[in-house]
Amino acid sequence: MKTVFPPLVALVLIGSALLAHGAGTSLKPLPNAPMAPAFELDGPDGNTYRLEDLLGRPIVVNFWATWCPPCRAEMPSMQRAWEQLRDEDILFLAINVGEDARAIERFLKEVPVSFPLPMDVDSNVAQSWPMRGLPTTFVVDPRGRLVYEAAGELDWDDPGLRDLVRALKVAPGSTGQPPSDAVEPGPDDANARQASQQPSVSAASSAAADPD
Repeated sequence: MKTVFPPLVALVLIGSALLAHGAGTSLKPLPNAPMAPAFELDGPDGNTYRLEDLLGRPIVVNFWATWCPPCRAEMPSMQRAWEQLRDEDILFLAINVGEDARAIERFLKEVPVSFPLPMDVDSNVAQSWPMRGLPTTFVVDPRGRLVYEAAGELDWDDPGLRDLVRALKVAPGSTGQPPSDAVEPGPDDANARQASQQPSVSAASSAAADPD
């Protein structure tokens, strides 16, 4: 029987071939940090995963499939990173594209991982995210914005990757980037210092922000 792939699956197959040697790929900032598309997916564990319910913490969202060699290759290091970061309220999700629970269960017998594996059986979620192939990884900040992406296999044993995700918990605006008003001191700083002397809630905030 001839197999006919829908357009997305064909794209994923081509993308996976191109990304197969992507080990050493790094997370890259996404311009303008767009909002992550919503999803509601069931997992082989019987749980339902809704993005809106998971926000408030950094989330690593990986798109993968069991037949994808680089996807399989990066899973063990993802598991090790998950074991290090889950107690820091950082979540890993690996969204399986186009397969069912039986395929995932077979995979887990060979490569046991404990982070959630929501199933995008009809590939609708994958089509709504800005991905080009498998594997693709996104990092969502606590506000639900896409701040990093990586096309290809990641090595989560790299502490630099984990530190980028950790930084989203404490960075101003939860973007992992410097705040937009982080500029060199100027004349306006005098006004800020004067305001910091006023006994008010806003003054307390200004004083806390003033290095002096």
